[in-house]
Amino acid sequence: MQAAEVLSLFRSSRALLEGHFQLSSGRHSNQYFQCALLLAEPRHAERLARAVAARLKLRGSPELVLGPALGAVVWSQEVARVLGLRSFFSERVEGAMALRRGFELRPGERVLVVEDVLTTGGSVREVIALVEQQGGVVVGVASIVNRSGVANPFEAQGLPFTALAEVEAVSWPPAECPLCRSGAHGPAVKPGSRPGAAKA
Repeated sequence: MQAAEVLSLFRSSRALLEGHFQLSSGRHSNQYFQCALLLAEPRHAERLARAVAARLKLRGSPELVLGPALGAVVWSQEVARVLGLRSFFSERVEGAMALRRGFELRPGERVLVVEDVLTTGGSVREVIALVEQQGGVVVGVASIVNRSGVANPFEAQGLPFTALAEVEAVSWPPAECPLCRSGAHGPAVKPGSRPGAAKA
């Protein structure tokens, strides 16, 4: 599956939004990937998961797939289903990533961390830290879209990274946002799953 096909699926699902958005980083952007709309169609979710599974770069065979809630819950489940593994998701408790609902990692359990759209990579880094705190071992990271502008945002941590599409991230600090200055699109909106912010 080529990057152009991935972006075509976003467009046909009306999941690639154009306008004026505030991301979880606080930055503003003219483009937003609403993965919930894309993954709402099970056949698209399965197709994407199979494509990621075929291209995975890993540091060992995973035993579990883990993604941050809320955005990566469905994506984690789909990737895990294709790989024949269990799927967990992490949640924020008082601002910090945590495992709840009886989810527990076994000592040394090998974990593939997934995210739907990666921009800053902040949530994924929190999940990686959580896995390590719980005694697990992260063997790789995978996403549908990489907007970070870096081929492997986790290279410094020695982790392989897989993405189906690389997209140039156009975003600005609020004070430098040309969309705010022009006023053509109105104020920045926050369509993401995290309260008060769009997808990171």
